[in-house]
Amino acid sequence: MAEAPLAARMRPRRFDEFVGQEHLLGPGRALSKLLEAGHLPSLLLWGPAGTGKTTLAYLLAEAVGAELVQLSAVSSGVADARKVMDRARGGMFRTVLFVDEVHRWSKAQQDVLLPAVEDGTITLIGATTENPYFSLVTPLLSRCLLLRLEPLSKEHLRTLLERALADRERGLGARGVEVSPEAIDHLIEVAGGDARIALTGLEAAVLAAVAAGEHTVSLELAADAVQKKAIVYDRQGDAHYDVISAFIKSIRGSDPDAALFWLARMIEAGEDPRYIARRMIVHASEDIGLADPRALLVAVAAAQAVEYVGLPEARLNLAEAAIYLARAPKSNSVIAALGRAQEDAASADPVPLHLKEPGHPALRKLGYGEGYKYPHDYPGHVVEQQYRPVRFEGKRYYEPSGQGEESIGEESEGEGSEQGDD
Repeated sequence: MAEAPLAARMRPRRFDEFVGQEHLLGPGRALSKLLEAGHLPSLLLWGPAGTGKTTLAYLLAEAVGAELVQLSAVSSGVADARKVMDRARGGMFRTVLFVDEVHRWSKAQQDVLLPAVEDGTITLIGATTENPYFSLVTPLLSRCLLLRLEPLSKEHLRTLLERALADRERGLGARGVEVSPEAIDHLIEVAGGDARIALTGLEAAVLAAVAAGEHTVSLELAADAVQKKAIVYDRQGDAHYDVISAFIKSIRGSDPDAALFWLARMIEAGEDPRYIARRMIVHASEDIGLADPRALLVAVAAAQAVEYVGLPEARLNLAEAAIYLARAPKSNSVIAALGRAQEDAASADPVPLHLKEPGHPALRKLGYGEGYKYPHDYPGHVVEQQYRPVRFEGKRYYEPSGQGEESIGEESEGEGSEQGDD
């Protein structure tokens, strides 16, 4: 056991050693009440890495006297799950099947679990870092109690680190090395709510001190052992969508500093810069639109710069575009107008005859193009005529927001163009 990583050695063996998730465990909490009654339903544990999902699964199984069988969805499949379920049917003890990273199983693989969960052959505990509403099949969700685990607080992590330093049997107490408060603070900050990262960093720092003949882990030593803060980010998972959502909402909220913060996180995490640029192009029309038509040009230019230049230099182009979009006046008139038009355009009303193209003499005889007024033949190059099916004529879709270049005053000055639209 001594060769196992510190995080594995320090895994809690009892509920009183478990740190965090007080909203699930503790006096009067739902999960605690279930355990007190000896009842353990099938569960889905959803939360970031290093928050105690695996530990909690083992503790829950032990609390109800069940045998726990662990499978990793990364390296196992249907055949492994069937073996567990077949053995559970003939076994004397209750079986808890713990599937780590359950979201990595396909929907067909997840479906295999349904009958055994339904009839109680097994109690399923699935652990996932991804949003189960998107990554898991609905029938499995409906058969399980969903529990959300939160990142550990700084005080939670401090408790775990201090416990590991004091424990002489499983921890680092026998190493005879002290860790300065500043080093502890650094390790906590680096961990970002992940107990595994915090403990791994602590072990690396202590071993580095021992190798150097030092008796104290200083801030400099801890920073050298764990040089870069871990960024919780998965380009295919929740963080990918959560961070881009925060980025776009910051731009929409006209906060350039927040936009730069999320942009920097995506760049540091290795997000595809083309994806970032595409999202800004969409945002330029969706949330800025005609209040500043140049915003679209800036976003497209940034996307082209990404293609021509690439990272790391193109980060400057992305940052410039993000700042410009955040500072631009905002208007959603384009997307709102298009939405209203789409509702009416879904009708089957035919194109008015005078607007149809008479590309053949026979079509002219049928009235195609007859009565069409060519705007350039009229004063101001504008003429009032029917441009839509009769029942939609006069209905207004585009409403200027009054922001930036989309001011109400300018719109009223161009009433001649409105007549052409109507």
